[in-house]
Amino acid sequence: MKARFTHYILLLLLVPVLAGCIKNDLPYPRIQANFVTFEVKGQDAGTAIDTVAMTATVTLPEQVDITKVTVTGYSLTPGARIVDSPFGNPLDLSSPVSVTLSLYQDYTWKIIGKQDIERYFEVAGQIGASVIDVPGRRVVVYVSAAQSLDKIQIIKAKLGPVGSVMIPDIADGAVVDASHYVEIQVEAYGRTQTWTLYVEQVDVTVRTVGVDAWSCVAWINGLGEAGKENGAEYRLAGTEEWTRVPESDITHNGGDFQAKVTHLSPATQYQARVYSGELYGEIVDFTTGNVPQMPNSDFDYWWLDNKVWCPWAEDGTPYWGTGNQGAATLGQSNTTPTDDTPSGSGWAAKLETKFIGIGAIGKLAAGNIFVGAYLRTVGTNGVLSMGRPFTERPVKLRGQFKYDSALISHASDEFRSSIGDPDTSIVWCALIDSDEPLEIRTDPKDRQLFDPDASYVVAYGKMECYSTVPAYIPFEFELNYKSTTRVPKYILVTASASKYGDYFTGAVGSTLYVDDFELVYDY
Repeated sequence: MKARFTHYILLLLLVPVLAGCIKNDLPYPRIQANFVTFEVKGQDAGTAIDTVAMTATVTLPEQVDITKVTVTGYSLTPGARIVDSPFGNPLDLSSPVSVTLSLYQDYTWKIIGKQDIERYFEVAGQIGASVIDVPGRRVVVYVSAAQSLDKIQIIKAKLGPVGSVMIPDIADGAVVDASHYVEIQVEAYGRTQTWTLYVEQVDVTVRTVGVDAWSCVAWINGLGEAGKENGAEYRLAGTEEWTRVPESDITHNGGDFQAKVTHLSPATQYQARVYSGELYGEIVDFTTGNVPQMPNSDFDYWWLDNKVWCPWAEDGTPYWGTGNQGAATLGQSNTTPTDDTPSGSGWAAKLETKFIGIGAIGKLAAGNIFVGAYLRTVGTNGVLSMGRPFTERPVKLRGQFKYDSALISHASDEFRSSIGDPDTSIVWCALIDSDEPLEIRTDPKDRQLFDPDASYVVAYGKMECYSTVPAYIPFEFELNYKSTTRVPKYILVTASASKYGDYFTGAVGSTLYVDDFELVYDY
């Protein structure tokens, strides 16, 4: 008995020793801690959350003091927390603020403030547009060599946010001596910035700066003397007669101006020139682009791969993608071909929002079709590659659609209050200049969705429908370009029976029918 007791004591003594020799090779779970939502007082647009760069970008109107921004609400990946939260006091978002989120390990996010303050400065007889250097707090204005610098008349000026004060008071019509630089104090929110005005004389009074040539539209950029008649002309290469652009199609910024030319022929050579008063700028050659259409944009080609309907011919090259691959893991395809078409012949795309699963276990899957490819399913969430190579610049997307709208039956936490409201369908198009297609991830813990305000977006437009449309009707929407000079690299087009399907929010039974998509290249 004593021996057995002794063995028992020895065993107890060996347990901690043996435990110290056992290596814990079980890894901690790796779930990235993200901001899901983020809101501040006074913002007039949603916060752009990028889970790859780990940034939350807040857009503020110029009436808000960017150095004293109050956080009004946020949500995180379930289980995540903020380490040493800075949100108890107003944030100075004039530069990015770092915030550490923790979920098994730490992740450093940046809160970025974006504020576009309208600034302008124009003087009488100005040549071209003013150069407003915000970081350097400089304004450079050009006038003709014949104009005296000691009596420069201000036409209009604004260098600070709404409500700011400039000293000296250079109100409209004020005259300043610009023989030397002029210092201007700009006061706003109890702070003062010193700006410097330089007025320089130049010999050139009119110049054809260049042409941004699209497919059936061109933008002629010119420089002239403010206050004179400034405009542009164009002609077919090899001809003599010039066509003058109507004043209604010209926009002015001081002595800078841009003329919009429409109804041009694609893949054709033209010439352009600008004028200011009686003087003409140099002649510039330009060639318009082509007018490609997206393959299978009439949705006539489909094939069935097991349970997955694919919107391309069986031996064809995929261009459009759907969420069918994910939906078919627990059910059937919810984007399918239909012979219910506007013309009564051929095929259209039928996008139906369904609950995919068994009993109460599953998720809402919005019927959708998009330019790109379905990459994989992670758990019950999809990962998509959105976009195909594209370098032309259409101005509109048109097509045919009809819609059966049901009442929203399923919603994520962000849209819980929308349950019972009519569902909304959406068709949107974007052109982007990122170096690769956009990866879309719907997992709330690692969500990345398309943001129409992102820096990579060249142009964007959309059509939404909030109610049932029982018969096919045409739709058409314009693409709004951020710049006439930027050339896209990819085109993105998406149609969905439930606008917020990426958030698993929508109505079971909402069904969108689409057909005959067409890119339009002229206004």
